[in-house]
Amino acid sequence: MSGGRNYHNRRKRTTHFSQLIMPQYLWKIGGEAGFGILTTGTFFSKIASRLGYFIFDYIQYPSLIRGGHNTYNVGFSDEPVYSLKQTINMLVCLNKDTYTFHKDKLGSNSLVLYDKDEFEIEDSIIKLHIPLKKTLSDLKGQVVMKNTIALGASLALLGADISVLHELLVSQFGRKGDTVVNFNKQFAEAGYNYVLANYKEHVKPLLVKRENTPQLVISGNETFSLAASVADCRLYVAYPMTPSSTVLTVLAGWQGKTNMVVRHAEDEISVINTALGGSLAGVRTSVGTSGGGFALMVESISFAGIAEIPIVIFLAQRSGPATGMPTWTEQGDLLFAVHAGHGEFPKIVLAPGDNDEMFELTIKAFDLADIYQVPVIVMSDMLLSESHRSLSKDLVEKHMKEYKPNRGKQINKIDQSPYLRYRITEDGISPHLVPGAEGAYYQSNSYEHLEDGHTTEEALDRINQVDKRARKTQTYLMSHFSPPIVYGDMDSAEIVFVAWGSTKGPVREAQRLLQEKGKKTALLHFIHLFPMSKEMVLPFFNKEKRYILVENNSTGQFGKLLRMELGVDLKEMILKYDGRPISMEEIVNSILK
Repeated sequence: MSGGRNYHNRRKRTTHFSQLIMPQYLWKIGGEAGFGILTTGTFFSKIASRLGYFIFDYIQYPSLIRGGHNTYNVGFSDEPVYSLKQTINMLVCLNKDTYTFHKDKLGSNSLVLYDKDEFEIEDSIIKLHIPLKKTLSDLKGQVVMKNTIALGASLALLGADISVLHELLVSQFGRKGDTVVNFNKQFAEAGYNYVLANYKEHVKPLLVKRENTPQLVISGNETFSLAASVADCRLYVAYPMTPSSTVLTVLAGWQGKTNMVVRHAEDEISVINTALGGSLAGVRTSVGTSGGGFALMVESISFAGIAEIPIVIFLAQRSGPATGMPTWTEQGDLLFAVHAGHGEFPKIVLAPGDNDEMFELTIKAFDLADIYQVPVIVMSDMLLSESHRSLSKDLVEKHMKEYKPNRGKQINKIDQSPYLRYRITEDGISPHLVPGAEGAYYQSNSYEHLEDGHTTEEALDRINQVDKRARKTQTYLMSHFSPPIVYGDMDSAEIVFVAWGSTKGPVREAQRLLQEKGKKTALLHFIHLFPMSKEMVLPFFNKEKRYILVENNSTGQFGKLLRMELGVDLKEMILKYDGRPISMEEIVNSILK
């Protein structure tokens, strides 16, 4: 791992890059867990989106039910936002910890909103007192209403129309009646009007209405849920485990519209075996989990491999090992996913880098699972799963209208007598008969088998079935494997970044900054991780370039995978593994220092 640069202890201030960053405005709110930080941050993102801006947001919180320090970051721009910058333009401090923990990320023109009746700030910065405590007392509100006051004040400083916030309050509390809606509105208006009355010189028209194509404000988990519904998934089973948990709650809430059966099983072993039963019976199924939950599923992944049962597994990574840091991000499970299961059998591993890819790759995952009758693992992480980003409404509606499931060789009646569930075929894929067809019987269990499914331990039969299953890999590589997506010009680039998953965003933003510094770069972004085609991928590495691997882990796992699969040895790495996403500034610093 020579040449690797690690940033797990980086605390250095990087505001000197603020003048280079694309027109992204970063708003950050912080306070104690349990007091509405998530709701307020989501509201801000939705407001920015409704006003015609692209957004990217991310929440950070400890694994506590109550207490601890929570923050919500929202970046908005009139251009797509791929990752959050480090320099904060507006910091909303609902307690002193927020200022203490994040003041080193303030620039010279940053605004800090706080209540001087609760704590003082001695530093020479642009600090704006918002009377949160007094307003709560005057309007007889609970502590949680501080967020609404602060949100109103923030919108005023950005020149936004408060009516958009009013619309959101109606949609959030309308079922509880006008009294509740109006009660909330008065706190937002108090913060909004206080700014207009006292800080007009700081008001800038940065969040005024503009024209844009309709965008959804949606998290990675919600995007997976939406794509699974579009892909005609009929059974989703899970046991809650951060950061995959919200897929379960989202899909459960949609059951009335999708007719999907959503089951909260007693543990992850039951989760995957329930799903495999549903898949064997002929419906598309999926499970969702993280870390230790995925570990419990591994034996049944092998079962899916030998019984050739399609299944889509959503693996949302977090910082491990064991419980690790369960509410923080990391890309530490790649090699585990690739090698999950005992014995040798084909599987497919995909990794979207943003919501657009999450939507399209998830739909593709269900098709691939059916076509090849294998487990397909869709890898996410905390950053991608729980961040919100703009997703084109047109893209979603297009797929909803035009998508038709590819069920591969699934059949509902016998196409050849006698029916052989595990028939030896040239492409390695046997016709899959949905159980219940008249006059057809077969076994499907965890043992090695003959073509008709009966158990065998004969050497030649074993070789024939192992080889048959293995041929699926070559069929996939020839028919459905996708090479890396190139961002930038490979021919003129002096630096080529290599990335997968959510590191795509920070690298793309870093490319913008480096271009302004006169550095020509390209990005090889991998979405199909395993298996990998030598013929399609090796040509990208046969160039005299400076290749740099970027990953959110400590060992460069994707680099190891490239070396194992292709013989490509990447010497230079930018790695981060403190639970926080790697930032564009950290990438740029590593190049320019």
